[in-house]
Amino acid sequence: MKLIIPENYDPRLSVRETQEAIKYIRDTFQKELGKEMNLERISAPLFVDKNSGLNDNLNGVERPVQFDLAGIPGQTMEVVHSLAKWKRMALYEYGFQPGEGLYTNMNAIRRDEDFDNLHSCYVDQWDWEKVITREDRNLDTLKDTVRTIFKIIKHMEHEVWYKYPNAVKHLPEDITFITSQELEDRYPHHTPKERENLITKEFGCVFLMKIGDQLKGGKPHDGRAPDYDDWQLNGDILFWFEHLNCALEISSMGIRVDETSLAEQLKKAGCEDRSQLPYHKMLLNGELPCTIGGGIGQSRLCMLLLDRAHVGEVQASIWPDEMREICRKNKIFLL
Repeated sequence: MKLIIPENYDPRLSVRETQEAIKYIRDTFQKELGKEMNLERISAPLFVDKNSGLNDNLNGVERPVQFDLAGIPGQTMEVVHSLAKWKRMALYEYGFQPGEGLYTNMNAIRRDEDFDNLHSCYVDQWDWEKVITREDRNLDTLKDTVRTIFKIIKHMEHEVWYKYPNAVKHLPEDITFITSQELEDRYPHHTPKERENLITKEFGCVFLMKIGDQLKGGKPHDGRAPDYDDWQLNGDILFWFEHLNCALEISSMGIRVDETSLAEQLKKAGCEDRSQLPYHKMLLNGELPCTIGGGIGQSRLCMLLLDRAHVGEVQASIWPDEMREICRKNKIFLL
């Protein structure tokens, strides 16, 4: 168990006031997200067929929660890790056109997550995906989309300040772009996580780009599944978070793989067997639209805007009894 207790911590809002603020942030943000990015809200699954290839494999080592269904014997279902691939299939099946997109509430169980201030076995995020043209698969499209999301988050800061002026966290005025290789060149003797903290503390908010491929140092900055993001056109939105003295990841996103980048990344990752799965076959055959998409953590955003020290203050999950007791004694009230 890893736990950080900030000195003289004061949540400023009661538990019931916090619940009210959570609802306000979630309701308001998804409306702004849909309006600013031309996204429609759709329904999404909690689980998918294991053999469909639609589940997100994350770093490739996390175990999905699996179960069978009495009505469909012989098949295994998996609780989703995210909807990275499912959304692209939905855009195809529902007939979305370039410039149109979707968002949905994604709930997941990640059984292998550690317990600490930022991580929970329960994940809740807005998963979003948008159709783009093949010509728009470039860094300009990626950066423009990141700036739009940053603008929405900044707008939410002002909205929350209006209702809860004593509780809101003040965010930086701009977002800085840097690649994982530039970050390694800048801090060659630090770990990837230390690099993230150093650069985010310096600039306040950073979009760290090109995650997944091997760097000059011989290793990737971080693991990324080879079959959804294009490793040359993706990244994470990070905010500096004083309470925990670290970078807080709010969103992981990117332009998705096309036929060429999928084949290249499957080979690099040693996952060429996935090319036989239904989803991957469609993609390699050029049947699926080009898209950009990502996930925005709902609890993480509430944690950021309300300046909370533990994700358990803004989501109901399972925590070790010892963690609950230590938090309670330090005014960190876990839901």
